[in-house]
Amino acid sequence: MRRFIVIALAGASLAGCSSMPSLSWDTFKPTPPTVQLQLDSVPAGADARTSMGPGCRTPCSVAVQPPDSGFSVTYTLNRFEPATIPVQVIRVPGDFVTPATTTFDPNPAVAQLQPAAPPPKAIRKRSKPKRPKAHKGTAAAPAAAGSPFPDPSQPPPPGQPPAPSR
Repeated sequence: MRRFIVIALAGASLAGCSSMPSLSWDTFKPTPPTVQLQLDSVPAGADARTSMGPGCRTPCSVAVQPPDSGFSVTYTLNRFEPATIPVQVIRVPGDFVTPATTTFDPNPAVAQLQPAAPPPKAIRKRSKPKRPKAHKGTAAAPAAAGSPFPDPSQPPPPGQPPAPSR
């Protein structure tokens, strides 16, 4: 009876019957299984993206269709060095009693992010201190000329008592 229904549907779609929905051979293909991969990072909150496309902010999980070989997960976070973790795909063939399974190693994929080094400081060239130029024809003014206190190395002006000694 089942074969009759499948043959009737296939015949109707090939005959071009407009009242029947079209039948595609893609519906008989098995859909590739998706497997959940747990992603985490230390510190949490990093952007994790698989090399196959899907990504999220850790801690999270992504559903991926496992490729034939391994893939990688890249973690990025501001002020931390990016980290890439390789993930291996492990396929266990099934038998008559158990179905085939696919797992990832490691699962969960955890990355330890290292702080980024601070940017190098610019090295400034040392310059010689600039000296004020002396005017031609006049002697350089003494350093204490603008001071309200008398220069202790000079003798007191005439008419003033000498400074007390200690």
